[in-house]
Amino acid sequence: MKPAKIGIDAGGSLLKMAFEEQGQIHYKSYSIDELYSSMNWLKMTAAEAPIALTGGKAEYLQNEFFQNARIVPEFESCGIGASYLMKQDGLSHDNFLLISIGTGTSICLNNGGRISRVSGSGIGGGTLMGLGRLLTGEKDFSKLVSLTGSGKAENADLLIKDIYSPFDSPIDGSLTASNFGKIKDDQVSKEDKATSLTNMIAETIVLLSTQAAVQHQIGDIIYIGSTVQHNEPLKSLLKKYTAMLGKKPVFIQNGAHCGALGALLSL
Repeated sequence: MKPAKIGIDAGGSLLKMAFEEQGQIHYKSYSIDELYSSMNWLKMTAAEAPIALTGGKAEYLQNEFFQNARIVPEFESCGIGASYLMKQDGLSHDNFLLISIGTGTSICLNNGGRISRVSGSGIGGGTLMGLGRLLTGEKDFSKLVSLTGSGKAENADLLIKDIYSPFDSPIDGSLTASNFGKIKDDQVSKEDKATSLTNMIAETIVLLSTQAAVQHQIGDIIYIGSTVQHNEPLKSLLKKYTAMLGKKPVFIQNGAHCGALGALLSL
Protein backbone atom coordinates (compact mmCIF):
# COMPACT_ATOMS: atom_id res chain seq x y z
CA MET A 1 0.00 0.00 0.00
CA LYS A 2 1.12 3.55 -0.74
CA PRO A 3 0.98 6.13 2.08
CA ALA A 4 -1.76 8.75 1.83
CA LYS A 5 0.39 11.51 3.32
CA ILE A 6 3.79 11.84 4.96
CA GLY A 7 5.48 13.98 7.61
CA ILE A 8 9.28 14.06 7.90
CA ASP A 9 11.35 15.52 10.72
CA ALA A 10 14.89 15.97 9.40
CA GLY A 11 17.24 16.60 12.32
CA GLY A 12 20.97 16.57 12.92
CA SER A 13 21.27 12.83 13.54
CA LEU A 14 18.04 11.16 12.42
CA LEU A 15 15.32 11.35 9.80
CA LYS A 16 12.00 10.58 11.53
CA MET A 17 8.94 9.82 9.46
CA ALA A 18 5.22 9.58 10.23
CA PHE A 19 2.94 8.36 7.45
CA GLU A 20 -0.73 7.57 7.15
CA GLU A 21 -1.79 4.34 5.49
CA GLN A 22 -5.41 3.12 5.39
CA GLY A 23 -6.32 5.50 8.20
CA GLN A 24 -3.50 4.30 10.47
CA ILE A 25 -0.40 6.30 11.40
CA HIS A 26 2.96 4.51 11.26
CA TYR A 27 6.46 5.61 12.25
CA LYS A 28 9.96 5.01 10.91
CA SER A 29 13.44 6.36 11.63
CA TYR A 30 16.59 6.52 9.52
CA SER A 31 20.13 7.60 10.29
CA ILE A 32 21.08 10.89 8.66
CA ASP A 33 23.76 8.83 6.87
CA GLU A 34 20.90 7.13 4.99
CA LEU A 35 19.44 10.43 3.79
CA TYR A 36 20.02 9.93 0.07
CA SER A 37 19.00 6.28 -0.11
CA SER A 38 15.89 6.67 2.06
CA MET A 39 14.65 9.88 0.44
CA ASN A 40 15.25 8.63 -3.11
CA TRP A 41 13.36 5.45 -2.21
CA LEU A 42 10.49 7.52 -0.80
CA LYS A 43 10.44 9.76 -3.85
CA MET A 44 10.00 6.72 -6.08
CA THR A 45 7.46 4.82 -3.98
CA ALA A 46 5.28 7.71 -2.82
CA ALA A 47 5.57 10.20 -5.63
CA GLU A 48 1.92 11.32 -5.39
CA ALA A 49 1.64 11.55 -1.60
CA PRO A 50 1.54 15.05 -0.05
CA ILE A 51 4.58 15.66 2.15
CA ALA A 52 5.27 18.10 4.99
CA LEU A 53 8.78 18.70 6.29
CA THR A 54 10.14 20.04 9.56
CA GLY A 55 13.49 20.16 11.38
CA GLY A 56 16.87 21.70 10.61
CA LYS A 57 17.28 19.97 7.23
CA ALA A 58 13.71 20.54 6.04
CA GLU A 59 14.67 23.19 3.49
CA TYR A 60 17.46 20.98 2.17
CA LEU A 61 15.05 18.07 1.67
CA GLN A 62 12.60 20.37 -0.07
CA ASN A 63 15.27 21.65 -2.48
CA GLU A 64 16.80 18.26 -3.20
CA PHE A 65 13.85 15.85 -3.20
CA PHE A 66 10.38 17.28 -2.56
CA GLN A 67 9.97 20.66 -4.22
CA ASN A 68 6.19 20.65 -3.64
CA ALA A 69 6.43 19.79 0.05
CA ARG A 70 5.35 22.30 2.67
CA ILE A 71 7.65 23.27 5.54
CA VAL A 72 6.28 23.48 9.09
CA PRO A 73 8.23 25.37 11.80
CA GLU A 74 10.00 22.84 14.02
CA PHE A 75 8.64 23.87 17.42
CA GLU A 76 5.10 24.30 16.11
CA SER A 77 5.28 20.82 14.59
CA CYS A 78 6.54 19.26 17.84
CA GLY A 79 3.73 20.95 19.78
CA ILE A 80 1.05 19.66 17.40
CA GLY A 81 2.44 16.12 17.51
CA ALA A 82 2.88 16.09 21.28
CA SER A 83 -0.65 17.34 21.94
CA TYR A 84 -2.07 14.63 19.65
CA LEU A 85 -0.05 11.85 21.31
CA MET A 86 -0.89 13.08 24.80
CA LYS A 87 -4.59 12.88 24.03
CA GLN A 88 -4.06 9.34 22.74
CA ASP A 89 -2.43 8.49 26.09
CA GLY A 90 -5.36 10.00 27.98
CA LEU A 91 -3.43 13.14 28.93
CA SER A 92 -4.94 16.53 28.23
CA HIS A 93 -3.10 19.72 29.20
CA ASP A 94 -3.54 23.29 28.04
CA ASN A 95 -0.19 24.33 29.49
CA PHE A 96 2.98 22.25 29.69
CA LEU A 97 6.70 22.32 29.04
CA LEU A 98 7.88 20.21 26.12
CA ILE A 99 11.49 19.07 26.37
CA SER A 100 12.76 17.73 23.06
CA ILE A 101 15.99 15.79 23.62
CA GLY A 102 17.46 15.18 20.20
CA THR A 103 21.02 15.99 19.13
CA GLY A 104 20.71 18.97 21.46
CA THR A 105 17.83 19.92 23.75
CA SER A 106 15.02 22.42 23.17
CA ILE A 107 12.71 23.59 25.96
CA CYS A 108 9.36 24.78 24.65
CA LEU A 109 6.31 26.23 26.40
CA ASN A 110 2.85 25.17 25.27
CA ASN A 111 0.46 27.86 26.45
CA GLY A 112 -3.14 27.23 25.43
CA GLY A 113 -2.09 25.58 22.18
CA ARG A 114 0.54 28.16 21.26
CA ILE A 115 4.09 26.87 21.49
CA SER A 116 7.31 28.85 21.80
CA ARG A 117 10.91 27.98 22.57
CA VAL A 118 11.92 29.42 25.94
CA SER A 119 15.31 27.79 26.51
CA GLY A 120 17.61 25.02 25.41
CA SER A 121 21.05 23.50 25.63
CA GLY A 122 23.74 21.93 23.48
CA ILE A 123 23.66 19.02 25.95
CA GLY A 124 21.70 16.16 24.39
CA GLY A 125 22.03 13.03 22.30
CA GLY A 126 25.00 14.42 20.39
CA THR A 127 26.78 14.83 23.73
CA LEU A 128 26.02 11.22 24.64
CA MET A 129 27.38 9.94 21.33
CA GLY A 130 30.41 12.25 21.06
CA LEU A 131 31.65 12.23 24.65
CA GLY A 132 30.55 8.63 25.02
CA ARG A 133 32.85 7.64 22.19
CA LEU A 134 35.76 9.62 23.63
CA LEU A 135 35.27 8.17 27.11
CA THR A 136 34.50 4.53 26.26
CA GLY A 137 35.50 3.94 22.65
CA GLU A 138 31.93 2.88 21.82
CA LYS A 139 30.16 4.57 18.90
CA ASP A 140 26.90 2.60 18.93
CA PHE A 141 23.94 4.16 20.79
CA SER A 142 22.56 0.87 22.10
CA LYS A 143 25.99 -0.20 23.40
CA LEU A 144 26.40 3.09 25.26
CA VAL A 145 22.97 2.63 26.82
CA SER A 146 23.91 -0.92 27.80
CA LEU A 147 27.12 0.28 29.46
CA THR A 148 25.14 2.90 31.37
CA GLY A 149 22.77 0.26 32.67
CA SER A 150 25.57 -1.61 34.43
CA GLY A 151 27.75 1.21 35.77
CA LYS A 152 27.80 3.44 38.86
CA ALA A 153 28.08 7.21 38.46
CA GLU A 154 29.39 7.60 42.02
CA ASN A 155 32.60 5.84 40.98
CA ALA A 156 33.37 8.75 38.63
CA ASP A 157 31.40 11.66 40.13
CA LEU A 158 32.33 13.58 43.26
CA LEU A 159 29.25 13.62 45.48
CA ILE A 160 28.19 16.10 48.14
CA LYS A 161 28.81 13.47 50.83
CA ASP A 162 32.37 12.99 49.56
CA ILE A 163 33.13 16.65 50.20
CA TYR A 164 31.62 16.76 53.69
CA SER A 165 32.92 13.37 54.82
CA PRO A 166 33.32 12.32 57.62
CA PHE A 167 30.63 14.78 58.71
CA ASP A 168 26.99 14.98 57.60
CA SER A 169 26.21 17.20 54.63
CA PRO A 170 23.60 19.97 54.93
CA ILE A 171 21.81 18.75 51.77
CA ASP A 172 21.23 15.34 50.17
CA GLY A 173 24.66 13.73 50.14
CA SER A 174 23.88 11.63 47.06
CA LEU A 175 23.67 14.73 44.85
CA THR A 176 26.50 15.45 42.42
CA ALA A 177 29.07 18.03 43.51
CA SER A 178 31.19 17.61 40.38
CA ASN A 179 30.55 15.46 37.31
CA PHE A 180 33.61 13.24 36.70
CA GLY A 181 35.23 14.97 39.68
CA LYS A 182 36.42 11.72 41.26
CA ILE A 183 38.47 10.52 38.29
CA LYS A 184 42.18 10.67 39.15
CA ASP A 185 43.53 7.92 36.89
CA ASP A 186 42.47 5.41 34.23
CA GLN A 187 41.04 2.89 36.69
CA VAL A 188 37.39 3.97 36.23
CA SER A 189 35.49 1.45 34.10
CA LYS A 190 33.78 2.17 30.79
CA GLU A 191 30.48 1.37 32.46
CA ASP A 192 31.05 3.96 35.20
CA LYS A 193 32.13 6.60 32.67
CA ALA A 194 29.01 6.02 30.55
CA THR A 195 26.79 6.17 33.62
CA SER A 196 28.43 9.38 34.82
CA LEU A 197 27.94 10.92 31.37
CA THR A 198 24.25 9.98 31.24
CA ASN A 199 23.82 11.33 34.76
CA MET A 200 25.41 14.65 33.76
CA ILE A 201 23.10 14.94 30.74
CA ALA A 202 20.02 14.18 32.85
CA GLU A 203 20.98 16.61 35.62
CA THR A 204 21.67 19.44 33.18
CA ILE A 205 18.42 18.97 31.26
CA VAL A 206 16.31 18.67 34.42
CA LEU A 207 17.85 21.76 36.03
CA LEU A 208 17.15 23.87 32.94
CA SER A 209 13.66 22.38 32.52
CA THR A 210 12.56 22.85 36.12
CA GLN A 211 13.89 26.41 36.15
CA ALA A 212 11.71 27.16 33.11
CA ALA A 213 8.77 25.36 34.75
CA VAL A 214 9.06 27.53 37.87
CA GLN A 215 9.38 30.70 35.80
CA HIS A 216 6.25 29.92 33.77
CA GLN A 217 4.31 28.29 36.64
CA ILE A 218 4.08 24.89 34.95
CA GLY A 219 3.67 21.61 36.84
CA ASP A 220 4.06 18.99 34.10
CA ILE A 221 7.23 18.50 32.09
CA ILE A 222 6.86 16.38 28.93
CA TYR A 223 10.05 14.67 27.77
CA ILE A 224 10.25 13.64 24.11
CA GLY A 225 12.97 13.00 21.56
CA SER A 226 15.08 10.24 20.08
CA THR A 227 17.63 10.31 22.90
CA VAL A 228 14.99 9.17 25.40
CA GLN A 229 13.68 6.39 23.15
CA HIS A 230 15.14 2.97 24.06
CA ASN A 231 17.22 4.64 26.79
CA GLU A 232 15.83 3.48 30.12
CA PRO A 233 18.81 4.71 32.19
CA LEU A 234 18.34 8.30 30.97
CA LYS A 235 14.57 8.07 31.34
CA SER A 236 14.88 6.83 34.94
CA LEU A 237 17.23 9.69 35.85
CA LEU A 238 14.97 12.29 34.25
CA LYS A 239 12.08 10.90 36.29
CA LYS A 240 14.09 10.87 39.51
CA TYR A 241 15.50 14.39 39.28
CA THR A 242 12.31 16.01 37.97
CA ALA A 243 10.27 14.55 40.84
CA MET A 244 13.02 15.52 43.30
CA LEU A 245 12.61 19.15 42.21
CA GLY A 246 8.85 19.06 42.65
CA LYS A 247 7.64 18.72 39.07
CA LYS A 248 5.81 15.90 37.29
CA PRO A 249 7.78 14.07 34.56
CA VAL A 250 5.68 12.74 31.66
CA PHE A 251 6.75 10.43 28.83
CA ILE A 252 4.49 9.73 25.86
CA GLN A 253 4.43 6.80 23.48
CA ASN A 254 6.11 7.57 20.12
CA GLY A 255 7.39 10.84 21.60
CA ALA A 256 10.49 10.66 19.41
CA HIS A 257 8.24 11.24 16.37
CA CYS A 258 6.35 14.31 17.62
CA GLY A 259 7.89 16.56 14.98
CA ALA A 260 7.20 14.19 12.09
CA LEU A 261 3.67 13.58 13.36
CA GLY A 262 3.00 17.30 13.72
CA ALA A 263 4.14 17.85 10.14
CA LEU A 264 1.85 15.04 8.99
CA LEU A 265 -1.14 16.45 10.89
CA SER A 266 -0.57 19.89 9.36
CA LEU A 267 -1.48 18.52 5.89
